Amino acid sequence: MTPHEPIKHEMIHRFGEAYHAFGMSHLMGYVVALLIFSPEPLSLDDITTELGRSKGPISQICRRLTDRGLIRKVWKPNSRKDYYEIQPEIFSRAFQNNFDLIKNNTQIARELLAQTNGTNDATLKMLGKRLVEMKRFYEMMEKHFQNFIDEWELEQSE
Repeated sequence: MTPHEPIKHEMIHRFGEAYHAFGMSHLMGYVVALLIFSPEPLSLDDITTELGRSKGPISQICRRLTDRGLIRKVWKPNSRKDYYEIQPEIFSRAFQNNFDLIKNNTQIARELLAQTNGTNDATLKMLGKRLVEMKRFYEMMEKHFQNFIDEWELEQSE
C-alpha cells in the first residue's frame, strides 16, 4: 500500500458522506473525490475498478456530474475510451449549483405569494405570511451568495 492510499480512501469516504448529506448519492461523492485525487484523467473502467462498482451506475453518475459542470469528458490520443477529469473550477461550480437552488426557492416563494395576495381565506393568509418569510430568507441568501461569488472571483483574478 502506498503512503497516499489511506488519504485517498478517507477522501472518497468523506466526499460520499458529504454528498449524501446534500441529498445526493454516496457514489456521486466517491467519483468526485477520486477525480479530485487523481493527477490524470481516468477512464470509466479505471473509475469502476478503483471504486469496485459496476460500469452502469458509474456511467450514469459521470453523466450527471458532467451535466452539473463538475467533471468533464476528455479524450486521450490513441484510445477509444472516454476519460473523465474534474472541471478546473469544480468548487465554484458546485457552489453555483447550490446558488441556483436558492434562486429557485426564491422564485417559488414569489410565485406562490402572488397567488395568496388579496385573499380573505384564513389558511391562505397564514400561508402568505410564511411565504413572505420564505421570500425574505432566500432573497437574503441570494445577496450573501452573490457577495461571496463576487469576492471569490476577485480573489481568483489576483
